[in-house]
Amino acid sequence: MDASTTARGLGRAAVVAIALALTVTGCSSGSSGSGDVPKTVVPTQDADDNNPQPLDKVKDGGELRAPLQQWITQWNPYQVDGRYGDAVEIMTYIEAKIFRSDAKGVFHPVPEYLTSAEVTSQSPQVVTYKINPKAKWSDGKPISYLDFKAVWETSNGKNPAYNIADSSGYEQISGVEQGADAQEVKVTFSKPYADWQNLFNPLMPAAGLTAPDDFNKGWIEKTPITGGPFKIGNIDKSAQTITVVPDPAWWGPRPKLDKITYRVLAPAAITQAFLNNEIDYAGAGSATSYGQLKDAKGGVIRTGTPWDEVHISFGGNGALADQTVRQAIGKALDRSALIKIANQGVPVTFKPLDNHLFMTNQAGYQNNSGDWVKFDPATAKSMLDKAGWQETTAGQPRTKGGQPLELHFVLTDSSAQAQLDMTTAVQNMLQQVGIKVDIDKVPSKEYFTKYINVGKFDLASWRNTGSFPLSAGVTNFRAPEGDNVFGNYSKLSTPEIDSLLKQAAGTIDPVEAAKLYNQADAKIWELGHTIELYQRPAIVAVRKGLANFSAGSLADTEILKVGWEK
Repeated sequence: MDASTTARGLGRAAVVAIALALTVTGCSSGSSGSGDVPKTVVPTQDADDNNPQPLDKVKDGGELRAPLQQWITQWNPYQVDGRYGDAVEIMTYIEAKIFRSDAKGVFHPVPEYLTSAEVTSQSPQVVTYKINPKAKWSDGKPISYLDFKAVWETSNGKNPAYNIADSSGYEQISGVEQGADAQEVKVTFSKPYADWQNLFNPLMPAAGLTAPDDFNKGWIEKTPITGGPFKIGNIDKSAQTITVVPDPAWWGPRPKLDKITYRVLAPAAITQAFLNNEIDYAGAGSATSYGQLKDAKGGVIRTGTPWDEVHISFGGNGALADQTVRQAIGKALDRSALIKIANQGVPVTFKPLDNHLFMTNQAGYQNNSGDWVKFDPATAKSMLDKAGWQETTAGQPRTKGGQPLELHFVLTDSSAQAQLDMTTAVQNMLQQVGIKVDIDKVPSKEYFTKYINVGKFDLASWRNTGSFPLSAGVTNFRAPEGDNVFGNYSKLSTPEIDSLLKQAAGTIDPVEAAKLYNQADAKIWELGHTIELYQRPAIVAVRKGLANFSAGSLADTEILKVGWEK
């Protein structure tokens, strides 16, 4: 688990981390730190710094105290408002997480739910799942093919009554039916889908999904039916705490922990809460937070390399509806300078990220940015001239039709210092080419719901985490359908990008799939959709003695094994 973010996405689906891009849990005051801290963290695909301990070395019982960066309202991870990372992570503890990824990104069926899962036919592609007969929901019903069918029917995009997060993968399925018995499921695909192990994960109960009102509203501030080793113990909105406790009806090995307590804390308060021994992990990925936490009493720094990227997104309205203007901004920004601001005082090299879909440590990664983000202010000015935005007097924004070229960079009012420094640098860089940038600070709790999710921004910076396997990142760039923008909050897309992404997701051969993904990525750079900055390794302060709990990698947290050393 990358404790400095809001955890994982839906079965590795892209999920927006509520904490802002550069300095997730750092304090917003104090020095930004010096730049001479040794860079000691090198991203590797199989990094998983989690203090591995055999179960006989882990205590039975104990509490894990965890920070939340916003209150959880929608718990259904298949619903468009249910994509907040911490909520999705908790749902994998209390619902049926049927596959688990290891530190190399290889998926394995979870035996408490599946005795087997394999492709049993190539043409058409058929996947057969055999469900553990002991697996059941909290309402007493056995987990069956009906639950797979319900997830498919509600998430395949065919019925607009379901306000879904993403139809990727499900829209390629032509049928879900019972096999030899209700605990055997046959899923047939109309088109090949490479990342089938990413689907139905977590599996949700049909009884809580089938009716549109249940799907959209039945999981708001409650979890009516569960099926995991844990269940919700208490939700206290006034105290902003959520407790998760072992479910006595669980048929698998008992969790080591007696309780996980989540507490909502403003980003700037998380560091101090760790120092006060009020929580057991805190992000240390900023200069300020690392400086405060690296020698914290009772703490230890752990590092990892999850799928975690930092970017600047463009809105798709006003002046930015013009692709040439977006491309000009890409050349007006000095990415290396922006990355250096983020990297100040942090013991990790923030590598420039030149791909929207692959991380630097993933097989298939290549630089597709071309000249689109090559720092070249002179060319940026020429492109703005071409777009009809004429220079005026020195220090004043360009104009077109009497209107000034003025953009709004939206960030939260709790942004850490490095985030503010980065935003100010963007403001200054764009001023040099005749673009005025207003910095709009908005309440943290409204940042996504009232601004990002509805496309009310010109420029904004956040992190996408856990977009693994590759098809999980498609949602961030696919074409919106009606009011559903999936994860593409700028609403910028082209039929060509859409087609390439769909082809890639349906290509079983990973080498051929990578070629298609990279072709799509090159077009995403050309579109001027998003300026990628860097891949963000996880740096987390963890309470000493916490076992089998990582800073974050491609591996899922095995929550049954998490606990305190004896």
